[in-house]
Amino acid sequence: MTRPPQAIMLFAAGFGKRMGELTRNRPKPLIPVAGKPLVDHALDLAEGVQPDRIVANLHYHADQLADHLSPRGVLLSHEAPDILETGGGLRAALPLLGPDPVFTLNTDAIWSGPNPLTLLKNAWNPDKMDALLMCIPVRQTIGHSGPGDFTADADGRITRGPGLVYGGAQILKTNGLHTFPERAFSLNLLWDRMHQQDRLFALRYPGRWCDVGRPEGIGLAEGLIADV
Repeated sequence: MTRPPQAIMLFAAGFGKRMGELTRNRPKPLIPVAGKPLVDHALDLAEGVQPDRIVANLHYHADQLADHLSPRGVLLSHEAPDILETGGGLRAALPLLGPDPVFTLNTDAIWSGPNPLTLLKNAWNPDKMDALLMCIPVRQTIGHSGPGDFTADADGRITRGPGLVYGGAQILKTNGLHTFPERAFSLNLLWDRMHQQDRLFALRYPGRWCDVGRPEGIGLAEGLIADV
């Protein structure tokens, strides 16, 4: 039996520019939603799958996030002097994460329903997958505009197109990160390569999901939490 991933990467380094004044003096992951910081909602999901280690990347107001995350046992990957984007940030954190496939989780969304990381863990098949992305049908999203990021076939293989929104949770093999020459780059480059090899998959989330990338997303997320 294949051992599920034992490390989780929390993406927490971004500037949160879409939040305007709310992120002038604090990082977006520390914005409160329903009485606790956004990042704590993500940590609850991460701790729910009992990983060996949780890692977060830090850049903007890194000292505030470090003070908040260290007491909860989160390992910290500091990005300096420049932010490294998702691909570069994940690669820089590999000494803390280890060489095996990892979970990654964005810290700016609220999930209503089963733990998406648990669902990913149960569906992960490394024999045919290099990445398994948790995606939400557009009609089940809140605070998101647009037709979606991916289209899935009957087997779950995905390509760019409408229908499914990437929710910011996945399991990913990381060995391909070392092949990109750029220091800072997006995980989209790795996904595109996996797609070309027919090894990029999605799992449909059965619940609801709220994007908290803009100020209006806070109230929408709190409404979603209250509606549970």
